[in-house]
Amino acid sequence: MSMSISALSVPFSEYSVSTPIPLSYAHQFSIRSFAAPTSKFHLGSGGRHVVYGGGATGFCQRFCGLKRWIFESLNLQKHNKQPGPAIEFKNSKEKIAVTSQLEDSSLPHIQPGVSMEVSASLGSHSSFPQTHSLEFPVERGQGPSLCIAVIGATGELARRKIFPALFALYYSGFLPENVGIFGYSRKKLTDEDLRSTIASTLTCRVDHQENCGDKMDAFLSRTYHIDGGCDNKEGMTKLNSLMEQIEGGSEANRIFYLAVPQEALEDVASSLADKAQTSKGWNRIIIEKPFGLNALSSRQMTQSLLSKFEEKQIYRIDHLLGRNLIENLTVLRFANLVFQPLWSRTFIRNVEVILSEDVVVQAARYFDGYGIIRDIVHSHILQTIALLAMEPPISLDGEDIRNEKVKVLRSIRKLEPSDIILGQYKASTKDKVDVYLNSLTPTYFAAALYIDNARWDGVPFLIRTGLGLIQHRVEIRIQFHHVPGNLYRERIGHNIDKATNELILCDVPDEAILVKVNNKIPGLGLQLDSPQLNLLYKDKYKLEIPDSYEHLLLDVINGDNHLFMRSDELAAAWNILSPVLHEIDNNNIAPELYELGGRGPVGAYYLWAKHGVRWAED
Repeated sequence: MSMSISALSVPFSEYSVSTPIPLSYAHQFSIRSFAAPTSKFHLGSGGRHVVYGGGATGFCQRFCGLKRWIFESLNLQKHNKQPGPAIEFKNSKEKIAVTSQLEDSSLPHIQPGVSMEVSASLGSHSSFPQTHSLEFPVERGQGPSLCIAVIGATGELARRKIFPALFALYYSGFLPENVGIFGYSRKKLTDEDLRSTIASTLTCRVDHQENCGDKMDAFLSRTYHIDGGCDNKEGMTKLNSLMEQIEGGSEANRIFYLAVPQEALEDVASSLADKAQTSKGWNRIIIEKPFGLNALSSRQMTQSLLSKFEEKQIYRIDHLLGRNLIENLTVLRFANLVFQPLWSRTFIRNVEVILSEDVVVQAARYFDGYGIIRDIVHSHILQTIALLAMEPPISLDGEDIRNEKVKVLRSIRKLEPSDIILGQYKASTKDKVDVYLNSLTPTYFAAALYIDNARWDGVPFLIRTGLGLIQHRVEIRIQFHHVPGNLYRERIGHNIDKATNELILCDVPDEAILVKVNNKIPGLGLQLDSPQLNLLYKDKYKLEIPDSYEHLLLDVINGDNHLFMRSDELAAAWNILSPVLHEIDNNNIAPELYELGGRGPVGAYYLWAKHGVRWAED
């Protein structure tokens, strides 16, 4: 089909145009380039088009105006959902295919499906036929952009913590709507069986009660069960197959939460590495503490994992590090000028890290040989000290923070038996008769750590943590030096330690930041008091605090690894604790017994006094 175009009636205002150039679809002209246009084009009546320009040699620039005008017209109309004609432009370098609804301002005489070719002969009238296509993509449905597999889906940890945390993230909008949740276990369950199992543990936030039931139904509908059987390789193949069906052809990332016993970890990790990783996005695995029994077993586990995964894929999770207190340490240190110059041995006298439980939790794990050192001290306590004592990182990037943490851990002096106190609570029967535990695994640990670097040389970091104590308590106490030449010494009394400035970071029972200062009591005379400036979170922030698993799972999704231990951090922590663990394993240190519900071993009080630290009362 040929079409004659002979007149374009209205020139663009920004260019001076005078000479009409006849065009015809029966002729072809070659075009070498499309510079920025300096004229406009307008459609006249009678199906005729005129280009006003400076002659054939300027047609290259003029034609670009026609091309851009048509594209602008189409872009203005592409929001119209009605189908329209297809217009195809061809030149020596490009073929442009677009589909749009044309209105009155478009080419009125061009019928749907017409292919319009415009060429121009430059000088010699030779042609250069090349084609370029620009096609507007057709939208299609997308599968999940994220798949999360919980390995060990029927266990207590998965049921009580992991699935509720995933739902809380989904409900709060931190997971994509098209997320896929997969529960992997060795039990023969249907999808509905798994959904009913975890449904009773799902709750909506107090401050987000709208559409709770609908959101819960939507989350459960995206939850699937995989019977892994006894062969993990075969089970992971099933998991991968189901994930691929859910994902379709779209790009998707995968997270594998390994909520499995330590003895099964390596086989599960190896099997999923070989059979269940995606090539359409990133893969990340989450591993629960404790990370081995000692330095040797931990190193073997690390080597096994690194033979299948890159370090950046491995997230060693400790839920205690997901507490707001820990996340706030770096904010407090590096976002407040009032604290930055004080953060060294020049002003800080000692630091205490306290974590006590008033009940016996997961007792079997401790009695089976892990103990409080491997479970709490190795990860949570040492990581807290590392964040508290590290040098300022060059950025908030996870690797930059972990680089500084590992420097602190490598600077901590190896623990000696004389610097620790071990304890074990006395269990009680229903008859109120005390029975001693058969195992010597400690349920209480107190120690004095020293960091041998320029910032902290000589400052004791005292830690105490235990089970079955008088109260549940989590706090960090930073005690400053006495005021040199204190003019008010006589007004303070005989115990000057009571008038020492302190910064206290509390998490349990109430999250708060306290600053202990000396102040004059109002009234006649000069009497001093040591009150606490109090920022109590529950009074200041009327928000429900998310569970620590929510915080850490969101970090994994976002690729933020600063609260997860890297392999070199793991090794450095074991290096600190290995001498003590060796003595315990050889029965050279016996734990001191203490009453269940009491204050812990008496030896801890003497250890504090030995290092010149006043015991903070429970």
